[in-house]
Amino acid sequence: MSATKPNSLLTVPTGLLQVPAVVKNTIKPDSPEIKLSLVIPTFKESKNIPKIVQRLTQLLDAKIPDAYELIVVDDNSPDLTWETAQNMIPEYPQLQVMCREKERGLSTAVIRGWQVAKGEILGVIDADLQHPPETLLKLLTKMEQGADLAVASRHFEEGGVSEWNIMRRLLSRGAQVLGLIILPGVLGRVSDPMSGYFMVRRKAIAEKILRPVGYKILIEVLGRGNIHWVGEVGYIFNERIEGESKVTWKQYIEYLHHLLNLRLARWPSRFICFGTVGLSAALEVRNRKSEVRSFFYDNFR
Repeated sequence: MSATKPNSLLTVPTGLLQVPAVVKNTIKPDSPEIKLSLVIPTFKESKNIPKIVQRLTQLLDAKIPDAYELIVVDDNSPDLTWETAQNMIPEYPQLQVMCREKERGLSTAVIRGWQVAKGEILGVIDADLQHPPETLLKLLTKMEQGADLAVASRHFEEGGVSEWNIMRRLLSRGAQVLGLIILPGVLGRVSDPMSGYFMVRRKAIAEKILRPVGYKILIEVLGRGNIHWVGEVGYIFNERIEGESKVTWKQYIEYLHHLLNLRLARWPSRFICFGTVGLSAALEVRNRKSEVRSFFYDNFR
């Protein structure tokens, strides 16, 4: 049973996963314009959320004071992550919290956060500190230079991973290669399409109906958004210190499902054409085999 939720929590949007083109500030009409809305999706991150909020606040207060908001979207964590974040709001007034009880999943959590966001730039960062907060300022610089999408990449310039074992490295690279085979024109635009640390301009995805599957929200943005200029910055993917990893084989299956959905959505006629040709070829081979069997049966029995 979940704890009673305070009324000050953000209302969870319902319906289509569609980011509005414009969000009017009806709560505080005279408040400063929000430039950056950063969503922090969480599940069982009560130990990490105070650290990430504190560090992000320090960085953004120095860079764009009063022009940003942090939106924690929690999937009703049993460790009450949402409550931990909620209790921090008096100290961090730029922080807002949403607790979802009916939906689950990182990608949809990010989009639900973006749906209530007020910024012209929308972003996402993990709560577990595996994404170094300092890289956020480099992403923001790329956006200020005019990028539609700024991605923190493990495979760009000085990027990398800290202490991954060989199996995890192979799985990550294998997933990327698979994506390049299925959606070369989409995933090939960035060096790290598996990244979950990026910023996107609102107008690039506004009013698009998004249909993500699983955790890899970036490929949904690349596949359905109007993305022209992409900026990248390198970063070192850190090891988790607190909490537990959410990565399982289910995420890899969902990733493949997501790739195939995007492939079909972008090139439905070609996909159907290829499928028809493949089916025709298979039937032709089957017919030829039947003819050969009949020939040998009639002449050599």
